[in-house]
Amino acid sequence: MLAKPIITLTTDFGLKDPFVGLVKGVILSINPEAEIIDITHNISQHNIFEASQIISMSCRYFPPTTIHVVVVDPGVGGGRRPLLVITEDYYFIGPDNGLFTPIYEEFQSSFFKVMHLTASHYFLPMNGSTFHGRDVFAPAAAWLSKGIDVFKFGEQITDYVTIPSIKATIKGDIVNGNVISIDIFGNAVTNITTKILAKLTPDIEKSRYRVKYKGAELPLVNYYADSSAFGNGLSAVINSFGHLEIFFYKENAASKYNVNIGDSVEVALI
Repeated sequence: MLAKPIITLTTDFGLKDPFVGLVKGVILSINPEAEIIDITHNISQHNIFEASQIISMSCRYFPPTTIHVVVVDPGVGGGRRPLLVITEDYYFIGPDNGLFTPIYEEFQSSFFKVMHLTASHYFLPMNGSTFHGRDVFAPAAAWLSKGIDVFKFGEQITDYVTIPSIKATIKGDIVNGNVISIDIFGNAVTNITTKILAKLTPDIEKSRYRVKYKGAELPLVNYYADSSAFGNGLSAVINSFGHLEIFFYKENAASKYNVNIGDSVEVALI
C-alpha cells in the first residue's frame, strides 16, 4: 500500500446523477484507507481540452504518489484505451483520448511510462460499456493505491494519443497567447505564464507590461480589487497558478464581454 493513498477525481459527471458517488464507493470497497479528493466534477461535458488544462494546473499541489483519476470520456466503450501514466511524482489514470497531453509534455523523465490497462482482473465485471469511470478507472486506481506493481496492470505503450497544444509564443518583446479555460466566476485563464514572461525579462515584478485583448489595452493589476482604480471594465492579473488571467471585478467577464476559450491575448514588455 502507498504510504498515504490519495486519489483525486476530475470528471465532467456533475453532481445530479449518482456517478461520482459510485466511483467513490468502488474505490473505498477495494481500499477503505484511500483518501479521495474531488478536484472538480464540472468540466464542460466532453471537453477533453478543458480537462487537460485543469489537471495540468492542479496535479502539482498534491503530495508525491497521489493518483489522479481523470474521466472525460466521450469515446467510452469504443476503441480508445484505458491508461495508467507513471511519472516521477504522480500517477494518472484515464482514457487515451489526449487529455493527458500536458502531462506528457511536462513530466518527461527517466521515470515516465504510459501503460495500457489490460489486466481485467483489476476491473469490475462489466454489464455494459457506458461507465468505465466506475468499472475500469476507479478499481484500477484503488488497486494501485494498495501497492500493486504498476507493471501488473498492462503493457507499456508509446503511441498514446495527444491533442494539439495551445502554447504561448514569443516574438521579440511580445508574447502571444490564448484563453485556455474559464472558471465559474467568468474569469479567463490564459496560457501566458510567469515562466514565459521570465523569458522576456527575469525581473517580472519590477517590469512593466502592456496587455491587449480584442484590440483594447487592459490594466495589469496586482489583485482583483486593485482594478477599481481603472474604472469598470476588463483587467488582467497574474493568478495564483502563475497564469495571466483576464477578469472583470465582481462581474462575469466571459458573459459580459463574450470571452471564449481560444481567444488571442498579447503581452508586450514596455
